Amino acid sequence: MRGIVAYGGYVPRLRLQRKSMVEANSWFNPGLKTKAKGERAMCNWDEDSLTMAVEAGRDCLAGDRPDNVGAVYLASTSLPFDDRQNAGVLATALNFGENMMTMDVTSSQRAGTSGLINALNAVAGQDGPALYVAAEKRRTKAAGPHELLYGDGAAALMLGTENVIAEFLGAHQTAVDFIDHYRGQNEDFDYSWEERWIRDEGYFKIVPRTLEGLFAKVDVKPEDVDHLVMPTVMGAVPKRIAKMAGIREDAVRDNLHANMGESGTAHSLVMLVDALQDAEPGQTVLLIGWGQGCDALLFRTTDALKALSSRRGIKGSLARRREETNYNKYLAFNNLVTQDMGLRSEVDKQTALSALYRKKEMLTGFVGGKCRKCGTVQFPKSNVCVNPNCGEFHSQDDHPFAEIPAKVQSWTADNLTFTPDPPQHFGMVVFEEGGRLMADLTDVDVGGVEVGMPMRMVFRVKEHDDQRGFTKYFWKAAPDQAGA
Repeated sequence: MRGIVAYGGYVPRLRLQRKSMVEANSWFNPGLKTKAKGERAMCNWDEDSLTMAVEAGRDCLAGDRPDNVGAVYLASTSLPFDDRQNAGVLATALNFGENMMTMDVTSSQRAGTSGLINALNAVAGQDGPALYVAAEKRRTKAAGPHELLYGDGAAALMLGTENVIAEFLGAHQTAVDFIDHYRGQNEDFDYSWEERWIRDEGYFKIVPRTLEGLFAKVDVKPEDVDHLVMPTVMGAVPKRIAKMAGIREDAVRDNLHANMGESGTAHSLVMLVDALQDAEPGQTVLLIGWGQGCDALLFRTTDALKALSSRRGIKGSLARRREETNYNKYLAFNNLVTQDMGLRSEVDKQTALSALYRKKEMLTGFVGGKCRKCGTVQFPKSNVCVNPNCGEFHSQDDHPFAEIPAKVQSWTADNLTFTPDPPQHFGMVVFEEGGRLMADLTDVDVGGVEVGMPMRMVFRVKEHDDQRGFTKYFWKAAPDQAGA
């Protein structure tokens, strides 16, 4: 049996109120007022598709981390690097080692499901399970409908042949160069065609053909589908598709638009994880992916679903939220305005790639050391044990720190140090197992940091080297709140 072994999800905590966006732009485009309800997920300035992928992957691995993962896939159309394998950074951040296959899947909104089909087909013939992650952070033009409809998010699936919680029953794919929207080379934003054309000539003609092909392959009837997962910003389309295919209307899943928006390539998996968090053993889940054709995948949940360890998933991420009403902050975080960052921002931020390679386990994987003689843990790892009663040379084994709980020992909020979101919060963080680090603090509110505050380490953007187009990543400390 092959299928899904575990799942995870991540949605940024900031939720930009659509009302704030409409109030700023309806003078120019009054039609935006019809979309003023709800909120969209918004990345912090130090989050992107790669950092969200790491968080979704960590959630997927929570409590059930296998030691023989053989492949890592990352699907997105908004990856930070066009010519550097982003999945390789993801694998390093998750400390999977180098004996594995990594692959980026991109160039279509259907990449999330197309890559998933290929990964499911491959996992049966490889040694060990595979981690499949989809993440998206799409930039949009200001004052347009896309910034109201889109949202940021990520989801992760562990695929394998043992302890399967959702068996893969089959899939069918239809490849059609139907252009509902596109983003050309060197362009920053999507360009979309007319909505009625997309609905009538696209969804209503291509999706039913794909479903016919799927149900011809599997021993499941349309009326037996319990959960229909179909991401689209056109709210009425999935119900019409269900009716055309003979699927019960009550099987259609909520598209999560009101709470987070549409997360592009990731949204099919985001909705799938949300469905798995509601599903009962023995139920069928139909997953549809759209973009230059259509993918349809069918799963059946197993008794192992109830035995899966607790995790945040999409529901926990949606519950962990902070309302954001500052539309200007959203514009600044997404480089949609030319902002004077001040003299302190004008420093050379070149990364020494040789040093990054030599220290990749420490910088990307957040790996420190543990002394074999006395058991002292420390970050960073060094040639000499920091325990003054030990001082042993070359005695340290690799010791990952990312999942170790921590607390704030001291902290500072600095309005003079440059940061895209002042003030700059940083402080001494001490780890439960020992060791400490002077770390940047993120996802904290002004006046909301306290000594002794529980923290968890998160993989975030350290800074951007705009001169050379390079993004630096490191680990920061974030509040470890319920559902975080």
